[in-house]
Amino acid sequence: MYFLSKSEVEQNLKDAGCNAEIIREFFSYENERGIDKQKALLEEHRKKLLNRVHKEEKKISCLDYLIFQLERKST
Repeated sequence: MYFLSKSEVEQNLKDAGCNAEIIREFFSYENERGIDKQKALLEEHRKKLLNRVHKEEKKISCLDYLIFQLERKST
């Protein structure tokens, strides 16, 4: 890494929800040619996180709809 120490990168990966296996794989690509593999690994993790967010948003929307219906019924 050019601007972050290895420990800073590792902490960032942990904060992003990466498990030990992902972190180990990320650092295994630590050479000039491995940057594309590192990016692909991070993009895949990001995609998984975003899918989880969308699933949770759908659940929230369902609850919002029920709350709306209850409020509508009570007026």
